Amino acid sequence: MSLAVDQAWQPRIPGTGVLPGFGITLGFALTYLSLIVLIPLGVLVWRATGLGLVGLWQVATTPRVLAALETSFGLSALAVLANALFGVIVAWVLTRYEFPGRRLLDAAVDLPFALPTAVAGIALAALYAPNGWLGALVAPLGIKIAFTPAGIFIALVFIGLPFVVRTVQPVLQDLDHEIEEASATLGASRFQTVRRVVLPALLPALLTGVALAFARAVGEYGSVIFIAGNIPFKSEIAPLLIVAQLEEYNYAGAAAIATIMLATSFVILLAINLLQALSQRRLGHD
Repeated sequence: MSLAVDQAWQPRIPGTGVLPGFGITLGFALTYLSLIVLIPLGVLVWRATGLGLVGLWQVATTPRVLAALETSFGLSALAVLANALFGVIVAWVLTRYEFPGRRLLDAAVDLPFALPTAVAGIALAALYAPNGWLGALVAPLGIKIAFTPAGIFIALVFIGLPFVVRTVQPVLQDLDHEIEEASATLGASRFQTVRRVVLPALLPALLTGVALAFARAVGEYGSVIFIAGNIPFKSEIAPLLIVAQLEEYNYAGAAAIATIMLATSFVILLAINLLQALSQRRLGHD
């Protein structure tokens, strides 16, 4: 028994493992990461620096750019909050209950991954348009969903939900039911058990899903443009504004807007990752 424990706690030596050599695999990983991620982003920032800091500030403070950034980041944040709530509920239902059609519902969660984004956008626009199945139900009430920010919100919820469900679901599956039973035997209510036992264990995975969903929502284009209406200062998203700048051959302006989005997304994702690290440390994870 002690021998097994000692072997389990032996430090991992670089160069030992399934892959042949720490140096080779590290070099390959850095090369691949540079070619796929770092170099393209570096070129983007380099093109934007041609405007200088003053030029970047002028682009960032343009009313149309500010409105587009507010629409993209604001609605992405709202969509992430909705997915954080309902994603946990969906993962809980799929994990803790047996019912007819559960496997079918579980497979349906991955549909936003499988559908081309343009197909998803057309389907959502047809569904929520004033003459669509759902849009026609709320149109007599004076509520318009498609071609408004509400339509963008629905599209971002649609494409972001699987990220939260798929990151939370494995944690729920591994969560010991005896812990919840022990909480109940100690007199805790269901709400107290969820708040003090279940949610702290889910928090790191939930933050991971939130970060992934937010990153996807901010850069989403195909599923949004068909339902957004694309009206400047109302329902125009930042990725669409970048495409518009490219169509006008304003490459520096497009690179500047993309760089602003990149910097803002990096700061937000960094804050989410810091929260995740703090939550893991609080739970005693390395």
